[in-house]
Amino acid sequence: MKTTVAIVDDEEHLREAVAEYLELQGFDVLSYRNAQVFREESVGKAIDVAILDIAMPGEDGLSLARFIRKTRQTGIIMATAAGRPIDRIVGLEIGADDYLVKPYELRELLARIKSVLRRVKAAPANGQATAPQAVLQEGRSLKFGTLTLDLDARRLVDAAGAPIDLTAMEFDLLQALATRPNRVLSRGQLQEFAHGRSADESDRSIDIRVTRLRKKIEPDAEHPRFIKTVRGEGYVFVPNGA
Repeated sequence: MKTTVAIVDDEEHLREAVAEYLELQGFDVLSYRNAQVFREESVGKAIDVAILDIAMPGEDGLSLARFIRKTRQTGIIMATAAGRPIDRIVGLEIGADDYLVKPYELRELLARIKSVLRRVKAAPANGQATAPQAVLQEGRSLKFGTLTLDLDARRLVDAAGAPIDLTAMEFDLLQALATRPNRVLSRGQLQEFAHGRSADESDRSIDIRVTRLRKKIEPDAEHPRFIKTVRGEGYVFVPNGA
């Protein structure tokens, strides 16, 4: 079965160019001129990856991304001509998997699509479209295993209520992972979510922090249950420790 890619963009020439190129690469392509048309015409259609323009007339791409994330297990790539850091941060925060600045090279788009597909397929099968709420408890706390992460008090406690010592950066990293369960996050995304700055995917500082964090939250840091490595992609937080 072919992989289906949807492009939602008000620029007709761009939609046509993307559709023609991706079809030559073996994809099925669905083209929509705005968010409303997507909502109306995509019902019942399986979509593996959606490419969303941020700045569209009417409902923008960020709003549409929220809708898709709540209703589908679809990879999301945001595209914008602005290239503003805030667009990227907001896009990633609401659940986008990747980000492209327009005009983009079609070969670059293809590479991003393939990367997103690998992440989507690598995510645990029991992840739901509304997975970020899967471990939410009363107020703003999250429970996994015998531990509870209090987002407001910025502390982690064990079953007896005893605090587990985390540095500020370790807490930020754990929060970034735990509030996005069952979703593969790249190193760059974790830098963005946890520390508010972009990073080269070759930056291994996140790996060091993950190693330290595992030693504090995992029953066996050598065989982690909660923070799992997805080779070549990044990390995924599994709240049920499967």
